[in-house]
Amino acid sequence: MNKFRFRLIPLVVTIALVILGVSLGQWQSRRALEKESIAQALEQRGQMPPLVLGTFEPRLPESSYRRVSLTGQFEAEWPVYLDNRPLHGVAGFYVVMPFKIQGTDKYVLIGRGWQPRDANERTRMKPLITPNQPITIEGVLLENFGHVMQLGQMGGLKPGAIIQNLNPGDLAKKTGWKVQEFVVEQTSLSDDGLQRDWPLPSSGSDKHRAYEFQWYALSLMAVIFFVVTGYRRGKNK
Repeated sequence: MNKFRFRLIPLVVTIALVILGVSLGQWQSRRALEKESIAQALEQRGQMPPLVLGTFEPRLPESSYRRVSLTGQFEAEWPVYLDNRPLHGVAGFYVVMPFKIQGTDKYVLIGRGWQPRDANERTRMKPLITPNQPITIEGVLLENFGHVMQLGQMGGLKPGAIIQNLNPGDLAKKTGWKVQEFVVEQTSLSDDGLQRDWPLPSSGSDKHRAYEFQWYALSLMAVIFFVVTGYRRGKNK
């Protein structure tokens, strides 16, 4: 009968791999559950009537992903471009602009849409078509526009700035305006040449489930390898 040959270093390596695999598998599981929860909230809240901003004060996170309607006017002199926001594999920007709610002193950051990056000159932007009178727009209320990895120092926030991330508080500090703590992704049609095919924040749960399986499989394989090689060494000895 073959005897198992115990060795300390392979045991330590196996334990480390199991801990790593289980930890990363659990993280992927939490991410999948988070996105599945978002998908459920999107479906439920998408069936609710739109909130009319200016007459209703939404609270986060209860109002996240709710459809909203708001009337007011864009601050046309304050476009901001969020960099590193590809769409369907094409490099481009989210075009963000403050919107003052009619009859109030409050502003909301509106994601107006997406535009591609100029292939020859990255910082060259095509002229924006912005209504110069009050309009009513519809969209989806979110906590933020999503965050991407910050490459280097954030550039100064100013009209026409190209930056990677933007929070309502940043604009409030810069301008002194009363900026709402949430943002809105515009979904209503507008003849401005921008695309509004916004990525769903709930997409990708299947990918996380696949990664979860891979990490747990790595842990199991490490244990099997440790046991099999231990018996083989015992046999050879």
